[in-house]
Amino acid sequence: MTREELEKYLDALLSPQLFEDYGPNGLQIEGRPLIGRLAFSVSATQESISIACEREAQALVVHHGLFWKFHGVQSLTGPFAKRVFPLVRNQISLFGYHLPLDAHPDIGNAACLGDLINLGSRDPFGRYKGCPTGTRGRLSTPVTALELKEKLEQVLHHPVMMATPDPRAMIETIGIITGGANSEWRLAADDGLDAYVSGEMSEHDWHESREAGVHMFAGGHHATERFGIQALMKCIQRDFDVECFFIDSQNPA
Repeated sequence: MTREELEKYLDALLSPQLFEDYGPNGLQIEGRPLIGRLAFSVSATQESISIACEREAQALVVHHGLFWKFHGVQSLTGPFAKRVFPLVRNQISLFGYHLPLDAHPDIGNAACLGDLINLGSRDPFGRYKGCPTGTRGRLSTPVTALELKEKLEQVLHHPVMMATPDPRAMIETIGIITGGANSEWRLAADDGLDAYVSGEMSEHDWHESREAGVHMFAGGHHATERFGIQALMKCIQRDFDVECFFIDSQNPA
């Protein structure tokens, strides 16, 4: 496949133009025009980039790219340079899709996690500058807060923090926004949902969500965002004759 074919495919599938994101979505570093091997990872880090180079990928597709508004203008020095220069030297294209890969109704991080916990009757959830960032739905069989925590730990393979008014209380309706959306439990409260699942939880979130009557679960930023990028990889494997591989990370956060 060509780089242009991949870019058009990803943009058509993920519709990045609909999102006002924290950084640019799409092609972030332009590499060689032909692609026969594609690497996928949650984040563009020195580790994932090094493995992509070692395995001679022609492109790396990630959820967390290299450029963020909150970083401001960055000089090509230090650790940042050690991410950028190997991609440039090896002519590896870097594609990054952040909120589009969180919010996609079928292959998004939240949607995939919803599938794993059998969350049905789903609708878009979350609001960031007019766009949804997750999913909400209803369990066909209600579970206790403690049972949901155990189920999340099973599917995430990661410890889950729980803030609950009552671990024996039954949960039926759940909102999910993966990653660092810990403060968005308030949206679950506003919508009258029983529970909220994200990747992180602050000290005050633990107190305030419980006091508001929302059962909050935090399963790890990285752990909750491994699903979308792998689902995207499966789409490309299905639609193109190209070799693909996933680069995992031991990031516990």
